[in-house]
Amino acid sequence: MNEEKQGYFEILKETGRFILITLAIVIPFRLFIAQPFIVSGDSMVPTFHDGEYLIVDELSFFLRTPERGEVIIFHYPKDTSKYFIKRIIGLPGETVLVEQGSLKIITAEGATHTVQESYIKTQNLTDMRVALADDQYFVMGDNRDESSDSRYWGPVPKAQIVGRAFARLLPVAEADVLPGDFTPALSK
Repeated sequence: MNEEKQGYFEILKETGRFILITLAIVIPFRLFIAQPFIVSGDSMVPTFHDGEYLIVDELSFFLRTPERGEVIIFHYPKDTSKYFIKRIIGLPGETVLVEQGSLKIITAEGATHTVQESYIKTQNLTDMRVALADDQYFVMGDNRDESSDSRYWGPVPKAQIVGRAFARLLPVAEADVLPGDFTPALSK
């Protein structure tokens, strides 16, 4: 083989090796650790706005259970081909209660607490009571008056949770890690 063909072969070999190494790193990262998500709609305003670009952490919930206040991305229970973004309000085994416009949590132990959320601008809540099974989460949008959430289509099974909002990349002026990270206070 002449020198020119040998050089060409080496370039192809190195390019192939680079592609294989890249795929070996990128594909598992994308499938099992993190994935992109673009916010669609206004249900999470003022925390997230339409068109914002997020990175979803898919690994954390394999290592621990989701917590109240975390912003999660999940498969919409009525059409699992769609993804939704909402905040966890009620945890497995709890009861979510709305009485006279006040959002309350009844813990598995029977204690009743009012949910205090400083990020909520307005919420016109209709009276309701939802008991959560051991694998269900009650989720709501931060823009309560414009959100399709667990009040309308029920709790989200843990198996349908994809991950949590880990980073906001766009718009650049709003870029941050763990955007929307806020734990609602429970008062007696």
